[in-house]
Amino acid sequence: MAAAAIVSGAPPAHHVITKIKIGGPGRWDYAYADSANHRLYVAHATQAEVIDTSTDKPVGTIPNTAGIHGIAVANDLGKGFTSNGQANNVTIFDLKTLKATGTVNTGQNPDSIIYEPSTHHVFTFNGRSGDSTAFDARSGEVVAASIPLGGKPEFSQVDGKGRIFVNIEDKNEIVILDAKANAVTNRYSIAPCDSPSGLAFDAKKGRLYSVCENKIMIVSDPGAGKVLASVPIGAGDDGVAFDDGYAFAANGQDGTITMVGETAPGKFEAMATIPTQRSARTIAADQRAHKLYLPAAEYGPAAQSGAKKGRPTPLPDTFQILVAGR
Repeated sequence: MAAAAIVSGAPPAHHVITKIKIGGPGRWDYAYADSANHRLYVAHATQAEVIDTSTDKPVGTIPNTAGIHGIAVANDLGKGFTSNGQANNVTIFDLKTLKATGTVNTGQNPDSIIYEPSTHHVFTFNGRSGDSTAFDARSGEVVAASIPLGGKPEFSQVDGKGRIFVNIEDKNEIVILDAKANAVTNRYSIAPCDSPSGLAFDAKKGRLYSVCENKIMIVSDPGAGKVLASVPIGAGDDGVAFDDGYAFAANGQDGTITMVGETAPGKFEAMATIPTQRSARTIAADQRAHKLYLPAAEYGPAAQSGAKKGRPTPLPDTFQILVAGR
C-alpha cells in the first residue's frame, strides 16, 4: 500500500518555512537530526550548533571541536560525538548538558562519524588516512585504530544490524563494513557516479542513495551490490536525506533540493525541485516532523562566478539554517 501511495499520490510540496539565524564564521559541514529528542546538530567551524527542532531555536553549542565535520548520537547511552578534522580526534559530550566528557584519538582528518547500535561502537571515517577508527561508545576505548578502506571515505550509514555503508569518493564505490569484525566485507561500483559524497539509507527497503559531483543520484541495493537507478539532480551536492519514501538532494550550487521518488517498482525519478538558497549543500531530515534542515550562508554576486561545489566565500555573519516543511 505504501508503494502504491508513492506511485499514485502527489508528492508532498515542501518549501522553506523559516530561517534560523546563527551568524559567526561561514564554514560548516554535516547536519544531524535527532528526531527522538527534537534536536538538530550542525557542524560549524570549531563548534556544533544545537537547535531545538520543536521550536526551531538555538539552545546551545558544543565548543572546542576544531574543524568539526560530523555529529553522531547514542540515545541509549545519553552520549553524543563530534568528529574534529583539524584535531584528529572525537569529542564525547553529554546529550542533556552538552558538556564535553572526553576525547578519543582517531586517524587523520576524521570526517563522517556514526554510532552503530548493535555493537555500541562509534566509527569515524578518516579522509586523509583513508581508514576508519572504531571505539567503544561506553568506555571510549579504541577497538580498531585503523580499518583500511581502500580510498577516501565520505558519508556513512548503518542498517542497525551490524553493517555500515560508506561512500568512497575517489573510487566511485560503496564499501560495506562488518561492525563486529571491524573489517570491510564487500565493495561495489556505483558508476556512473563521479565523486560520491552524501549518503542516505531507506532502512525499510534496504536501499542507499548517493549524491555525486556529476549531478546524479545513484540508488543502489547494498545486499545485491548493484546500482538500481541513476537520477539527474542539481549541481553542488554534498548531502542527501531520506524521509517518508523520498530522497532529498541538497544542490548547493543551484540553490535547490531535488526530491527523488520511486514512481513504479524499481523506477526512480526526480519528482520536484524545491527552491532553497545557493550554498545550501548539506541536509538533515527530521523524520517525525517531516522537516528538512539545510545550513547555508549568503554571498555577493562577485563570488558566484567562481563557486565550486556550492562553496563560495560567504558574507560575514550570514550563517543560518534553512528549514523546509510541507
